[in-house]
Amino acid sequence: MSRRRPLDKLNTWFIFVSHALAVVAVLYMCLVKFSWWSLGLGLAYSWACTLSISAGYHRLFSHRTHRARGVLRAVYLFFGAASVQNSALKWSADHRIHHLNVDRKQDPYNIRKGFWWAHIGWVLHRGVPRDFENVKDLKADRLVMWQHRHYLLCALLSSVVLPFSLGLIWGDPIGALLIAGFLRLVVEWHSTFSINSVAHIIGCRPYSLANSARDSFVTALVTMGEGYHNFHHRFANDYRNGVRWFHFDPTKWWVWSLSKVHLTWDLKRASKQAILNAREKVKAELRLKKMSAAGLR
Repeated sequence: MSRRRPLDKLNTWFIFVSHALAVVAVLYMCLVKFSWWSLGLGLAYSWACTLSISAGYHRLFSHRTHRARGVLRAVYLFFGAASVQNSALKWSADHRIHHLNVDRKQDPYNIRKGFWWAHIGWVLHRGVPRDFENVKDLKADRLVMWQHRHYLLCALLSSVVLPFSLGLIWGDPIGALLIAGFLRLVVEWHSTFSINSVAHIIGCRPYSLANSARDSFVTALVTMGEGYHNFHHRFANDYRNGVRWFHFDPTKWWVWSLSKVHLTWDLKRASKQAILNAREKVKAELRLKKMSAAGLR
């Protein structure tokens, strides 16, 4: 049995403290001071940060499913840093390795190591050093590299300084920081991490049986559409995750809407025939499994 990597003490303490401050945020709202403005800021921050991970870190930087103007990339990088999930360069490098090695030893958040590991355990342990050879395209992006070099500064400004400063406007800087800074952060962590854990255990596999990724409306609901994970692993270069018209995928609608005002372009889509072929292949594989199981009885 392979050993797990040593604990990353800095990550572990930061995650522990952040969870403690999230609890303090709830107590603060209930017992000290409740502000609709601070709560509204927390909700707005949750939307901006989740979208920056989903549309920015994931679909734009990691998979290059579309292209975006510099101002939009800068917004994604700023609020992506507030999500405290590493720089876009490091996040994308890890995510591309996940796709290349899903369910295998090299997968950073391999679900076969258990739910806890895939959800948050891998974050608590020291990461494997990256040479970033798999993100050479991102290394050519000056905005991405600037954020990577100044990631801690960006994270501090976006997740601490800005919420506190905005809270000064309505006289609740502590509440604004606790709610938009830490309560929002912890909720966002667990919603994002659910794609690595829940979406590899619960749901259906209509497009591929080759790996553990599953489509799940529940995870889509808390991640702005990222929960259609089986489709995504089969067609990773598609800017959509929820490909059906009724699928809940706000990130898809956001990217498409911005293309109408020329902030995004070159939106990549898998062909209808390729999607149909994938579904038919899964149905055929399931029929074969049923026939094989029946023959063994």
